[in-house]
Amino acid sequence: MSQSRLTELTWREVRRAGERGIALLPIGSQEQHAGHLPMGTDTLLVEEVVDRALHLLEGDTAAPQVVRLPALPYGHSPHHLFAAAVSLSAATLGAVLDDVLDSLVTSGHRRIMVVNGHGGNDEIMRLAVKRLALRAEVTVAACSYWTLSDGGDGDGTERPEVTPGHAGWFETSLMLAAHPALVRTPVPARTPVEPPPLFDDPPHPGLTVERHGEWERVDGATDDASGADAGRGGRLLDDRARGLARAISAFDAASR
Repeated sequence: MSQSRLTELTWREVRRAGERGIALLPIGSQEQHAGHLPMGTDTLLVEEVVDRALHLLEGDTAAPQVVRLPALPYGHSPHHLFAAAVSLSAATLGAVLDDVLDSLVTSGHRRIMVVNGHGGNDEIMRLAVKRLALRAEVTVAACSYWTLSDGGDGDGTERPEVTPGHAGWFETSLMLAAHPALVRTPVPARTPVEPPPLFDDPPHPGLTVERHGEWERVDGATDDASGADAGRGGRLLDDRARGLARAISAFDAASR
């Protein structure tokens, strides 16, 4: 496998890479993550998962060439503006993704993967991918990094009931493993909130429910992060990286 960063390639190298390689675009956000995690948590974590996944693929001679784009650091975060965020509207994020993806196609890329680190981007990203495949002769994929593994190793590391959450146990564990200096410790216990917010506990399976003021009511965190652990966070990151590495390889095999 060969991998390179778009910012370090000449235009002729970009053209050659686009003939066979996969362009990989990470996207994140800048938004509040309670009182103990930095604004760039989502961007930092998606970059970490991508780093680890590409490292896993380095020794695989059958793995595809990957051209890694700089992470898009802004996402759709209006639900976090009550505290602090740098948010793009859904229409703007969709337009930005359209322009970036169209630019890649014009530059010669025919296989593109978008890897997301923020829940608020997910639907917009997937719609952008669908639109691109309708207007261009490309094969394009999209995923959110936490969805690429079910964590079914049975070692007790996973807590699916709070994954991915927001500024909770999952993200805090990952940040303690990846960027411990950026986690404000000790992480305070979260005061229980009753009733639970409807976005996290819908009244019927299959419903998506949003109610005004819910994020303020939970103080920007979905669950208690005080039990977060760097060791488990490292295993969670490695598990998602293995999932992303498998996804890249599967996308490559299906799109040659």
